[in-house]
Amino acid sequence: MSERIGFVGLGIMGRPMARNLMAAGYPLTVWNRSRPGIEELVGQGAAEAAGPRAVAERSDVVITMVSDSPDVEGIAVGPGGIIEAARPGLAFVDMSTISPDVTRRIAARLGEAGVEALDAPVSGGESGAINATLSIMVGGSERTFERCRPIFEAMGRTIVYCGPSGSGQTVKLCNQIAAALNNLAMCEALLFAVKMGVDPRKMLEAVSAGAATSWAIQNLAPKVLARDFRPGFKIAHQQKDLRLVLEAAREHHLPLPGTGLVHQLFAAVEAEGLGGEGVQALAKAVEKLAGVQVS
Repeated sequence: MSERIGFVGLGIMGRPMARNLMAAGYPLTVWNRSRPGIEELVGQGAAEAAGPRAVAERSDVVITMVSDSPDVEGIAVGPGGIIEAARPGLAFVDMSTISPDVTRRIAARLGEAGVEALDAPVSGGESGAINATLSIMVGGSERTFERCRPIFEAMGRTIVYCGPSGSGQTVKLCNQIAAALNNLAMCEALLFAVKMGVDPRKMLEAVSAGAATSWAIQNLAPKVLARDFRPGFKIAHQQKDLRLVLEAAREHHLPLPGTGLVHQLFAAVEAEGLGGEGVQALAKAVEKLAGVQVS
């Protein structure tokens, strides 16, 4: 019999991930802070619960996909949270991107109540969530990971066990460092091409086939050229992730100058009231510095 899945957090990423679980045949119970996500999923066959505790009471595995560390902590161990429905065999899988330290704290509290916990953040953006091609990086008990592997396979293409609790979140923050710096490299390459009088489309055609290609070059650069700044992943969420990176780096006396620079450039875009735009809007910061618009 399929595991009964609970899903909390039905935003840009959560909705398609939840749909893919239903498509794989998993019975799904959902809850979200706002109604549109609930109504969409219930309309496609999911059951609605009144809150995190009610989701957990009707599920074998509860997945969260929400914004930040305090959200996950409240859902997992706060009043009305998953911990109030704790029982042997219940598993908690957080697929948000949050602090590794908070992850370990949540896992310890749930473990004391008999709940198995995994941190399983994802990379691949909205398109990866829709197409079930996400990269999923997992921390926690390897036994629990193997139990949940079929669930992950319904949502992603690359599933990697990274180590004990917090390891998945640490690897995701490594991903965010590389993604943010690749994004900046893409923006600067576009800017340089335009300033030097080269068709940026031709530049992308050539660079995309060589050693300098990246997800940003292939997926974000065409959006910048089209002046399409709709979010697949919002700047505000990227900034939260980079803040987590820089807080951990400061605690461990680790210099990350490139990450710090990108964080400040994104802050310049946020200062214009554009934190809800997609991360490709980083181009607006470098355009403003140079007085050149990429198009």
